[in-house]
Amino acid sequence: MIIGAVIVGALALVALAAPWLATYDPSAIRLDRALDPPSVSHWLGTDQLGRDLFSRMVFGARISLLIGIIAVGIATVIGLAIGAVAGFYGGQVDAWLMRLVDLMLCFPTLFLVLAVIAVLEPNIVNIMVVIGLTGWMGVARLVRAEVLSLKRREFVLAARAIGASDSWIIVRHLIPNAMPPVLVSATLGVAGAILVESSLSFLGIGVQPPTPSWGNILAEGKEALGVAWWLTVCPGLAVLVTVLGYYCIGEGLRERWAGR
Repeated sequence: MIIGAVIVGALALVALAAPWLATYDPSAIRLDRALDPPSVSHWLGTDQLGRDLFSRMVFGARISLLIGIIAVGIATVIGLAIGAVAGFYGGQVDAWLMRLVDLMLCFPTLFLVLAVIAVLEPNIVNIMVVIGLTGWMGVARLVRAEVLSLKRREFVLAARAIGASDSWIIVRHLIPNAMPPVLVSATLGVAGAILVESSLSFLGIGVQPPTPSWGNILAEGKEALGVAWWLTVCPGLAVLVTVLGYYCIGEGLRERWAGR
């Protein structure tokens, strides 16, 4: 988990400091420097339009991490609400909400996102919202399972005895105590959201140029794969390292939580 935290922390610092770390304007076109290999003046080389790849990578980190974190935040809020209500009330409420979860799980997430983005305008806000709205089902199931166990605990019975409302019990007692597995799921979900965003951008329906993201840098790089390997290797490694970092954190949290 420590290795993952170091990786994610370093990437977060790079994203925050992008305006100061970038050695060039990431959108500045210099055709006379097109496809320059990595050098002292351009640490990761340049692309087909002569844009500095290192500058585009650090700004792309900001976009990719922002989409991953906000998308997972949306999914977590929805999953918490639906899972807590289903587990607390049970009966028909639980049955109908879980059927909704099952229905959503019938559709492969990536294809569902592709279908929605193809209809909507492919911009950063839409991508974050769509990924969030299609990724809450796992959180809902986790929270429901936790709430089914927690609602029979003594602290919930005590809250009922003093006249606490259902909403108060759910918000102040059940959801906070159900958070450990949710945090694990959210951490792993950020990695998944970054992969989905990179896939969408690679396919041309994600973040649109000239705004840099790791996905569209990869998409542009495939056109010159034979002569400019750095255009695919660098963003590909960035996605790989970021996803591994989040998975390391998630697995570390899972082991720590399971050992309690």
